Amino acid sequence: MMHETMRWFGPGDPVSLQDLRQAGCAGVVTALHQVPVGHVWTIQDIQARKDLAEAAGLTWTVVESLPVSDDIKRWKDDCELHVRNYMESLHNLGACGIRVVTYNFMPVFDWLRTDTGYALPGGSLALRFERVAFIAFDLFMLRRPGAEKDYSKREIRLAEEWMQNHATAEQAVVFKSVLLGLPGSTGQFTPEKVLAELDAYGDIDRLTLQENLFRFLTRIIPAAEEAGIRMAIHPDDPPYAVFGLPRVVSTESDLQQIIDSVPSASNGFCYCTGSLGVRADNDLPGIIDRLGDHIHFLHLRNTTKDTEGNFFEAGHLDGDADMVTIVDRLLQLMARRKVDLHVRPDHGHQMLDDLHKTTYPGYSAIGRLKGLAELRGLQHGLAAKFV
Repeated sequence: MMHETMRWFGPGDPVSLQDLRQAGCAGVVTALHQVPVGHVWTIQDIQARKDLAEAAGLTWTVVESLPVSDDIKRWKDDCELHVRNYMESLHNLGACGIRVVTYNFMPVFDWLRTDTGYALPGGSLALRFERVAFIAFDLFMLRRPGAEKDYSKREIRLAEEWMQNHATAEQAVVFKSVLLGLPGSTGQFTPEKVLAELDAYGDIDRLTLQENLFRFLTRIIPAAEEAGIRMAIHPDDPPYAVFGLPRVVSTESDLQQIIDSVPSASNGFCYCTGSLGVRADNDLPGIIDRLGDHIHFLHLRNTTKDTEGNFFEAGHLDGDADMVTIVDRLLQLMARRKVDLHVRPDHGHQMLDDLHKTTYPGYSAIGRLKGLAELRGLQHGLAAKFV
């Protein structure tokens, strides 16, 4: 069976550990967001966080995320120091009983949306990505130099029309949503900061970024093996180029190349049905069948997409991903591997009383509780045939 968890951003998270336990979680997935990226996570700080979880009756064995600095992704400046610090952090995490570390290799940003409060018919709020709105932001709000070269004439015309047809308040929603700070933070990116970071990636193309990822893995996977940790890279979100930045963890082929770059049981990925499912060319059940031995963590969520590159976060059992087949395949995989993979319901809708609370978008309590309950029911119904 899957080990059911939710993400917790630490003592400052408005969703408390007690809330998560009441929701039915067995454990938490968390990180030391207070530690600057590139610095060492000490045993003292790791153990203090673990003690908080255990005092609430919850376990903590999966980290999300141990961030990879942009210096490493560019392999410049303080990259060597940051790699050494990363390896030391892995050693310390292993010493404290952490067994899975999630990370991503997306330049500058984490996930991106153009509306973090997209109203669904019933009044719940979801996360949405509207491609034309994003292009309008890139061209006319951020004014990224050379951005027009990344889009077709049709896309530019549609972005111009979008700006003309949407009021200042609607443009402000896109501006605020795209510049949302990283998960676990309360701030916002500024246009000036983003432009400076994008400029620093000016000579990094897709092949270079991929080579830097493989170089990073060559260094840290042996350290993970020694620490008894399995590394789980998270797919890109959205899984295609944004702001002219390359993406290298978007398809099954990308995942296969990552696994092949450093063959090891410690080198794997986080199976995120939302990120991977946004691309119609990703065969979600097939990825389980072909790469399942390297799945170390599960993010189960669903999206509804169209052919124009737009998508929104649907209910966990709704949307385009066949969650019944996916969970069935995952149960078969775990039975074959004789493991209980950790899972969390990702990006719940903001709903009911949470509509009046301030939480990090996608991480309010009730929507995730609903998703967890649906997935738990599905899992237990399907698991009966494995008894």
